[in-house]
Amino acid sequence: MASPTTTPILILDGGLGTSLQDHYNIAFTSTDTPLWSSHLMISDPKTLLSCQRDFTTTAAVDVLLTATYQVSPEGFLRTKTPSHPTGIPRASIAPYLRTALDVAGQAVQDTSASVALSLGPYGACMIPGQEYSGAYDGEHDTEEKLWGWHVDRLSLFNDEAVATKLSERVKYIAMETVPRIDEVRAVRRAVGSSEFCSGIPFWVACVFPLEDKDTLPDGGTVDEVVEAALLPIDGGATPWGIGINCTKMHKLPRLVGLFADAVGRLLRDGRIKERPALVLYPDGTQGEVYNTTTQTWEKKVKDKSGGAGDSRPWEVQLAQVVNDACATSQFSSVLVGGCCKASFNDIKRLREQLRPE
Repeated sequence: MASPTTTPILILDGGLGTSLQDHYNIAFTSTDTPLWSSHLMISDPKTLLSCQRDFTTTAAVDVLLTATYQVSPEGFLRTKTPSHPTGIPRASIAPYLRTALDVAGQAVQDTSASVALSLGPYGACMIPGQEYSGAYDGEHDTEEKLWGWHVDRLSLFNDEAVATKLSERVKYIAMETVPRIDEVRAVRRAVGSSEFCSGIPFWVACVFPLEDKDTLPDGGTVDEVVEAALLPIDGGATPWGIGINCTKMHKLPRLVGLFADAVGRLLRDGRIKERPALVLYPDGTQGEVYNTTTQTWEKKVKDKSGGAGDSRPWEVQLAQVVNDACATSQFSSVLVGGCCKASFNDIKRLREQLRPE
């Protein structure tokens, strides 16, 4: 199913944490591994490298995300090791971040793939995680407070012990799974006010977990998401790409249509001058739902409506969404991959759908 248009399509990797769980028997808990998949930069870089190489070699991705999604000073401080029995202090974080960048660099070595710095929302660093609810604590419940938190977290990578120049280590910065409109603006301002991020294209991907609504957890509509992401704001950088991640596949066709309509309106009204890239990496689930309380994936017997849903393979459905998005001509390019439960085999089959050669 090749793309019917000339819109460039890049292939992104899949779900790192679930790939480590499903293919390498790695277990994660908020007590023992509060950094989740990022914990492997501390405990087992070799296994992390093997898992990431699955995506660059078998799946032949164009873009590989670093194992830094849940990085935060708070997360490191909760992480206890023999060297740091009471938690890893801020002053000791840099070498681990360098390991994550080194591992990603090794994984793309001898391939044409590029590296993207993966950074989740504040909710990903809460216990339990609140990416799907956007229910933040009082210290992080406004745009200004979230801007401060994201600036501080980004500053962890502005250290010579991490990377002499971040732009030489990564091609993109990924601000992922954002559940709130104020956080969309906050991450733009954080990138814009962090000089060492200057010149690095970044994307903002939002999460739409509500089964019966096309909104963010905070109620933000797609129109509001696109405007918050693309319209000029004081001190805010303009993202290279916008889109959706960590969202169920069956929601994508309508959501992508709404994104295309919103971008088209802004272009026609002259409120933006350039088309953004569209970034899509939905869950690779086959009916499983993640329970944040038990921290396990639970299989649903049937969907909410009682119907069977779309029975086509995941990669066929996603390739159709991509081709339909390309046909709208509202996006400069499409970056597509998978999130939770999307394995390197899923991404390989997706690439074969979009690049049948």
